[in-house]
Amino acid sequence: MPEASPRGTYLVIAEAMRNEIAEREGAVALPSEAEFMEAHRVSRNTIRRALKVLEADGLVESAPGIGWRVAQGGDRRSLVEKMTDVITEDSLSVGDTYPSEAKLCERFGSSRTAVRRVLAQMEGNGLLATIHGKGRTVRALPTPTVRP
Repeated sequence: MPEASPRGTYLVIAEAMRNEIAEREGAVALPSEAEFMEAHRVSRNTIRRALKVLEADGLVESAPGIGWRVAQGGDRRSLVEKMTDVITEDSLSVGDTYPSEAKLCERFGSSRTAVRRVLAQMEGNGLLATIHGKGRTVRALPTPTVRP
């Protein structure tokens, strides 16, 4: 039996799906949940959780009666990339206050759960610091990345 992932199997599957979607540029329809289950050898619930992560990031969308498809138009960056880029886009410096969860949810049209997950990741990466009762502040500036 394979060893369990410390990140959560659905997050590992979501990352693999993200890479598959990027490789199939131009494709709109995604394989069925059953095909994903067979390809990744996991349960339907794991596939659905992975798809929900990608949906929260704005990469895929559910099409009733059709299944899942690649989201059309708009910003294709992940929620992590979008929220990290807030520091640069809003010209924030080390020590500046980072926007609140509510403002981030409104800005990106994401759930509070998805925003909190990314905030925790940003704190873990050393970009943000939480000061209880005060909110979050910028702890470090992100390193520039080159995107295709």
